[in-house]
Amino acid sequence: MPNYIRLIISFALLGAAVSLFVFGHWGWGIPAILLALIVFVTFFFNENMLIAQYYLRKENMDKAQEWLNRITNYEKQLLRAQHGYYNLLIGLIESRKAPMQSEKYFKRALSLGMTMDHNVALAKLSLAGIAMAKRNKREATMYLQEAKKADKNKLLAEQIKMMQGQMVQMDKTIIKGGYR
Repeated sequence: MPNYIRLIISFALLGAAVSLFVFGHWGWGIPAILLALIVFVTFFFNENMLIAQYYLRKENMDKAQEWLNRITNYEKQLLRAQHGYYNLLIGLIESRKAPMQSEKYFKRALSLGMTMDHNVALAKLSLAGIAMAKRNKREATMYLQEAKKADKNKLLAEQIKMMQGQMVQMDKTIIKGGYR
């Protein structure tokens, strides 16, 4: 459903709720306001992306992919601010299936922009992991430092420390005489 129609429906429901309050039907006015709020929120946050995030947290990648596939043309269906998040979600799903293929989605998410710093940090941390898998220490270090800067609330501090430890291990194996 196009976003402008959601706004129209939301304001129509809000008007109906106000008229229900005016005529004394409080019992029907309150659910009408809640429904108007839900429809209004879907203007800013696509419901398919919200459900896909839920399944990602439950680590059900197939269901998350199924919900994201319902967005057929993200450039037309989503607000411009949501394009980066869409690519981030696709990248997270792809990273479980084919990690090297997910790099393009993380880079696209960063280029399109995301407003939340911890999502930027997550994308950069994922790119650091991909660079480490490619044995590109310099790029991995760069992405890891950028992820550390972007993670202002320290939500990914533990994962960043773990990846730094893995980089130290990678250095030790190189010094000992090669890769294992």
